[in-house]
Amino acid sequence: MSNQRALDGIDREIIAQLSKDGRLTNLELARRVGLTPAPCLRRVQRLEEDGAIAGYKAVIDPVAAGRGFCVIMSVEITMTNRQTVEEFETAVAALDEVTEVRRVYGVPDYIVRVDVADGNEYERFQTQKMTKLPGVHRIISHPMMKLIKSMDPAPGGNL
Repeated sequence: MSNQRALDGIDREIIAQLSKDGRLTNLELARRVGLTPAPCLRRVQRLEEDGAIAGYKAVIDPVAAGRGFCVIMSVEITMTNRQTVEEFETAVAALDEVTEVRRVYGVPDYIVRVDVADGNEYERFQTQKMTKLPGVHRIISHPMMKLIKSMDPAPGGNL
C-alpha cells in the first residue's frame, strides 16, 4: 500500500468480499459489509488509491485458454553477480508461458509457474527457452496433478 493507512474491520471485509467477487455492485457490496452505498464507495476508492486493491481481473479457465498443463519449476542460477540475477529475472518475466515467478530464500533460487497446453509444449518451453536464460544452472520440474486449494482458483485447471 502506498499510503500505508491501517485497515479496519470494514476495509478488510470489503477486500474479502471483492476478492470473492470483483463484479459486485456497490449497492450489494455496501449491503454485505453493513454500510450505505456512498460511504462504501468512498472506502473502495480509498482502498484503490492506497494500493490495497491493486486491480480487478477475470479468472479464466486455463483449459479453455490452451494452458491446462501447469508445471512448477525449481530453478537454481549461478549467482556470480547482481547483473546475472537482474538479467535472469528480466528474461524469465518476459516469457509468455511463465505466469508467476518468486525469488525465494535458500535453494532453489526461484519458483517459476509455467502454464502451457500439454507436456510436449512444456518440454519445448524448457529446452528451447528456459535452459537458454542467463545464469540457469539447474531446473527441476513439478507437473501439477490436481488443484486442492488456491486463493485465486482457475476453474477447470490444475493450478
